Amino acid sequence: MQPTLLVLAAGMGSRYGGLKQIDPVGPAGETVLDYAVFDAVRAGFKRVVFVIREEFAELFKTQVAAKYAGLIAVDYVFQSLAALPAGFSVPVGREKPWGTGHAVWCARAALGGNFAVINADDFYGSDSFAQLGKFLAAPAPARAATGYDPMSGHRPPPPILAEFAMVGFRLDRTLSEHGAVSRGVCSLQHSQLRGIVEQTGILASEVGVGKKYSGEETVSMNCWGFTPAVLAGLDAQFREFLKDKGAELKSEFYLPAAVAGMVVRAEATVRVLPTTSTWFGVTYREDKPRVQAAIADLVARGLYPARLF
Repeated sequence: MQPTLLVLAAGMGSRYGGLKQIDPVGPAGETVLDYAVFDAVRAGFKRVVFVIREEFAELFKTQVAAKYAGLIAVDYVFQSLAALPAGFSVPVGREKPWGTGHAVWCARAALGGNFAVINADDFYGSDSFAQLGKFLAAPAPARAATGYDPMSGHRPPPPILAEFAMVGFRLDRTLSEHGAVSRGVCSLQHSQLRGIVEQTGILASEVGVGKKYSGEETVSMNCWGFTPAVLAGLDAQFREFLKDKGAELKSEFYLPAAVAGMVVRAEATVRVLPTTSTWFGVTYREDKPRVQAAIADLVARGLYPARLF
């Protein structure tokens, strides 16, 4: 079964000042999202599910997703503030949904197999999708049982951990010259994820030799490969989050933190995939010219056609 691409597109781009998912950056008016879908198709993905907000669904379908007809199967899921597990309610005064972990949780019924997760407004590059496609298409390795069990003569096999993947990027290649960014800074051991700490307010001036961040840190840019096993862990942690922080008006259930929690609990392993791709994005409107120039360079080098669709 070919994997599904799950695109988190419910954000309205508050710092950017508009719906940046439909802002053209390519030579023929392509969006950053267009390049992600194009790369996913090249990597073997056959279906894309967009997590969007119902209030801009018609605009998104007509101006963004319509161009993918005949290229890849398209479905939609709405992320809404009121989409919560039974027994929980929205606190008075809360206006925004509950974050990226909640967005994936909202899509759980639409995911029937292995899937990748990306942000709609980040450019991850073709190699990132190729790495994810290869990981998601590979069967899970067998694990032999060893030891002694008093009933059968052998010890039962240890529980098989869920195995996920994350494409990691260097911190110094994910910054903006026009303001602060938030990044999930990762700790690794032999290419395996050990933890993620969400760091907010990172400025380019704080990164470099002798500064707060070296720049070589691996960060999560929400570029993941999952099996369906992630959904049970996500549900459990979302319920815990709501019990602890559900009354707060601005608390967010971050996907990287949820995955890191599964690692800490020994429920899953996460392989950090190397990539030759360069990440870039449009956090602020002033970032757009740099993104346009970067895409123009990729087109000039023949890595993308001058017109995608």
